[in-house]
Amino acid sequence: MGIIAESIVAYAQPLLDETDGSIEDMERALSFAQLCWNLALLPEEEREESLDEMRQSFEMDDAEFEDFRQSVVLPMIRRHHDMFPDMPSYGSASDAKTTTVREVPLSKTPRAQRYPGTGRNAPCPCNSGKKYKHCCGQ
Repeated sequence: MGIIAESIVAYAQPLLDETDGSIEDMERALSFAQLCWNLALLPEEEREESLDEMRQSFEMDDAEFEDFRQSVVLPMIRRHHDMFPDMPSYGSASDAKTTTVREVPLSKTPRAQRYPGTGRNAPCPCNSGKKYKHCCGQ
């Protein structure tokens, strides 16, 4: 797993720990983590507006939604700020600064194939039933 995926899983871990382990429950926890991640990037006033707009789609009464907000959303937003303190927010003062992205030259050497000598359109040697280019050749 890459560093970004590991960071997202680490961020979502408290919600994942609360699941029963079913795929549906895990997907729900990851969806809530993504929602909280995106909310954490918004300025506070826009965050509240977004939460108010979402309130209807959650099909929760006011008390349930407030409990969800206090027990899940706000702690996850704090967690985001604690884990990623240098990440700029949308609409923040840091957006006004001009930042440059260092260009990384593309490698001229092809990366090592998992199954050297396998043609791109050949069936994948891992027996997935897919073409190599859509499976292990990516």
